[in-house]
Amino acid sequence: MTSGLAGETAMSDSGLPFLRLSGRSSMSNHLKFFIDGAWMAPAIPVALDVIDPSTEEAYTQIALGSKADVDKAVAAAKAAFPAFSQWPKAERLALLKRILAEYEKRYEDIAQAVSREMGAPLAFARDAQAAAGQGHLKATIEALERYEFTEPRGSTMIVKEPIGVCALITPWNWPLNQITCKVGPAIAAGCTMVLKPSEIAPISGIIFAEVMEAAGTPKGVFNLVNGTGPDVGQVMAGHPDVDMVSFTGSTRAGVIVAKTAADTVKRVAQELGGKSPNIILPDAEFEKAVADGVTACFGNSGQSCDAPTRMLVPAGRHDQALQVAKAAAEKLKTGDPRAEDTDLGPVVSKVQFDKIQRLIEAGISEGAMLVTGGPGRPENLNRGYYVRPTVFGHVTNDMTIAREEIFGPVLSILPYDSEDQAVEIANDTPYGLAAYVQSGDIDHARKVASRLRAGSVFVNYPEWDLFAPFGGYKQSGNGREYADWGIHDFLEVKGIVGYGA
Repeated sequence: MTSGLAGETAMSDSGLPFLRLSGRSSMSNHLKFFIDGAWMAPAIPVALDVIDPSTEEAYTQIALGSKADVDKAVAAAKAAFPAFSQWPKAERLALLKRILAEYEKRYEDIAQAVSREMGAPLAFARDAQAAAGQGHLKATIEALERYEFTEPRGSTMIVKEPIGVCALITPWNWPLNQITCKVGPAIAAGCTMVLKPSEIAPISGIIFAEVMEAAGTPKGVFNLVNGTGPDVGQVMAGHPDVDMVSFTGSTRAGVIVAKTAADTVKRVAQELGGKSPNIILPDAEFEKAVADGVTACFGNSGQSCDAPTRMLVPAGRHDQALQVAKAAAEKLKTGDPRAEDTDLGPVVSKVQFDKIQRLIEAGISEGAMLVTGGPGRPENLNRGYYVRPTVFGHVTNDMTIAREEIFGPVLSILPYDSEDQAVEIANDTPYGLAAYVQSGDIDHARKVASRLRAGSVFVNYPEWDLFAPFGGYKQSGNGREYADWGIHDFLEVKGIVGYGA
């Protein structure tokens, strides 16, 4: 496997080749897994190129795991569980604080890795992607400080205990957000774990494993195995010694994970796809609400599961909304993630790029009005998985672009005639992860929010709340993440009856 970057090929301790870049670290852990407190070679030496989506060229490689690697990692987690599950809360808090301290030491490395592996503009990688992981660790620490694991009820003691060995499967679009959303609460609860980051954007996950090692995490408590969904993720989900699966990814993959886990009747917590509506009510500050909705939809190059991708506007102001959205979209600069003035980088992979192009073409062929953007790359970009920021108008809710999760910088604008119809359209989706409401009257916004079938409803583009529950209704999943909500998912509830007799 080759790379377009200057460097030399060397052999790692695992016997697999890796690219040593001039003036940079050897990246020796890229071809290893972190199991039972040590970095070790895979059981079967198979390597995968990691592609820089801004150049379409490989810049390093990772090892791909197999069932043998999963078995070894799960066995380590199982062996570590009896002791770690009995750690006092104070000791788990101290560990989380050490993890946070080590994370902060590696903050710039994490940001650089995310920018390279998924094409995020460097400022966004620092201020949003890396910051998300830091924020979740802080929120988990704060939540654990006040979390009560026992509650007397008459003569019965209610005890919340760690569920056991957890399989954590995370996506590429917000890698540190999802890793810390799972690892932090699992540690807080007293669980042991095996993490499989996305093989598409895996380097930030490897750095996180180095953070866990540097923080003095006990052997076997945290393990990392890279690999594909079928060869590692499904094996983890079906493993008889795994007690719980926490999965974030597509609804299609989530169904496979749930079916695989069903044979061993383990808990499955899932955060899946979304097609989130954004209702602009007639009493909203209209132009600002529309322009801010474009920015919210296109952030992270549209690669967010809770992005407000369906904008619902009053029919009488539909044309005005198209003008405002066009102007807002055309202000965004798509380009090199390392350039300071870049707003949007590429999407993560050729597979993702091709999917988005197919869906843009579907919008055109099904009769939606192309307001700006469209198929192909932006001007002056002849390589890289760059997508033109695209806005469609006159969209109906039965069109493909209104039904399918696009996961790219594509916004659909739909007109509505009445508030009841807006709510009906908003809820007419198999998903229910998030919804948005814009209004100049907070009581009005609250009333509409109460009618929306979604796990999170965001009123007037609020600040991010790390203590709000995050998760979905319907085919957007089950369970909740963030702070104490996340801790709860990693706990079993035991009633000791007669405890106070």
